Amino acid sequence: MVSLSRVVRAPATDVLEVLADGWTYASWVVGTSRIRAVDTSFPAPGSRIHHSVGAWPLLLDDETVVRAWDPDRGIEMQARGWPFGEARVRVTVAPSASGAECTVRLDEDASRGPGRFVPKPVRSALLTPRNRETLRRLALAAEGHARRAERRGP
Repeated sequence: MVSLSRVVRAPATDVLEVLADGWTYASWVVGTSRIRAVDTSFPAPGSRIHHSVGAWPLLLDDETVVRAWDPDRGIEMQARGWPFGEARVRVTVAPSASGAECTVRLDEDASRGPGRFVPKPVRSALLTPRNRETLRRLALAAEGHARRAERRGP
C-alpha cells in the first residue's frame, strides 16, 4: 500500500465537500481525463463516478465505485482502469486542533488485475509521484473552496 499525507490550509469540511462532489474528481485525480456521469446518490456506498482515463484519442471509459463514505472523515473507493486493473483508494481527512487546516491522507494499492502482479517497490515508485500530485490538486481545490466560502460570508 502506498500512503501519503499532506497538510491542507483549509478546514476539513472544505476537503470533504470536494470529495463529496463527484464532478470534481477529474480535477484532482491524476490520470482521469473527464467525468461522463455521476450517480445522483454519490457519495453513498455503491454509487459510481463514470470517468475516462488517458489522453485523447486514447481514452478508456471506466468507473470508480464508492465502498465507504464518512461525511466527517473521508471516502473509500474502488477505482477501475482496465486493462491495468483496479485499486482500492482511501482518502482520510483529520482536522487540526484549530480547525483552520487539516491533514489529508491518501492510501492506495492495486487490488485486482495485472497491477497486483507488479512488485510492490515498483508499484510504490509509480504511485508515489502520482499520488503526491493528486494530494496537491485536492489541496488546491479545497483551499479554493475555502476562499470562495470566506468571500460569500455567513
